[in-house]
Amino acid sequence: MTNLTQFSFLILCAYFDFDLFMYFCFIFMMLLYIFILCANVFLIVVICVNRSLHEPMYVFLCSLFVNELLGSTGLFPSLMDQILRDIHTVPTSLCFLQIYCLYTYANVQFCNLAVMSYDRYLAICFPLQYHTRMTSKRVALLITTTWLYPLLAVLILVSLSSSLHLCGNIIDKVYCDNYSIVKLSCSDTTVNNIYGLIYTAATIVVVLLIIYSYMRILRVCFSGSKQTRHKAVSTCTPHLASLINFSFGCFFEIIQSRFDMKHVPSILRIILSVYFFTCPPLFNPVVYGLNIRKIRLTCKSVFFGTK
Repeated sequence: MTNLTQFSFLILCAYFDFDLFMYFCFIFMMLLYIFILCANVFLIVVICVNRSLHEPMYVFLCSLFVNELLGSTGLFPSLMDQILRDIHTVPTSLCFLQIYCLYTYANVQFCNLAVMSYDRYLAICFPLQYHTRMTSKRVALLITTTWLYPLLAVLILVSLSSSLHLCGNIIDKVYCDNYSIVKLSCSDTTVNNIYGLIYTAATIVVVLLIIYSYMRILRVCFSGSKQTRHKAVSTCTPHLASLINFSFGCFFEIIQSRFDMKHVPSILRIILSVYFFTCPPLFNPVVYGLNIRKIRLTCKSVFFGTK
């Protein structure tokens, strides 16, 4: 019978020997993290202090930027610390804390994108009824649901995983991952697997809602006037770009977790595994800042004093 062992630390074995590039990689990651923090905090402040941006679309954007701060902070400090280490270990408690932060980030991101697609659906498909449907109470309810559901869902997920007995402590990742923890278990994981299926099904439903909203928007675009098409394209392009970018990263992460990718160069596997924790927080502030006119004009007035 296998001995059940609980470990006080876990080993992240996907790191390779950086040698002379160690400090270069550390500085690069630090600068990337600082840029992500500054860009997202700046846009949060711009939206909060400017009364003309106190509309549902910008409130949802603010929620998106706050979530990107959560995801980046869940990954970058740990990543920078591990780059400077010779032995890539992490205390088990901190590992589960990182899982909670990263999985919450991923779920809030999908929920936020779903809420934003619903907001654009109402604005484009029902423009005359938009303000009566998207009231401040409904906005508050949507924001609360966007955060409360992932916080509780991921808490249950992590609680189930943290109660497992582990037969090993080596994770083939550069960060802690719930699926990798479950694979290390030598106790019964039936409950974890059932909850994992429910959790995955709920995420798929959210994705389907996003797709449905944009299909309805596209239908209105093709059948509407030139003005309607222009409005739809100008407001939906950043949302669609954000969705595609995030979904692209999630797709590669799922492929890596479920299939043997050892034939892929380690550096490429690392880049793909951290893609959807690094690129959306970097990509979204730039895309929304440049493409949404009100935000672009507000940023211009802050930097250049123009109106």
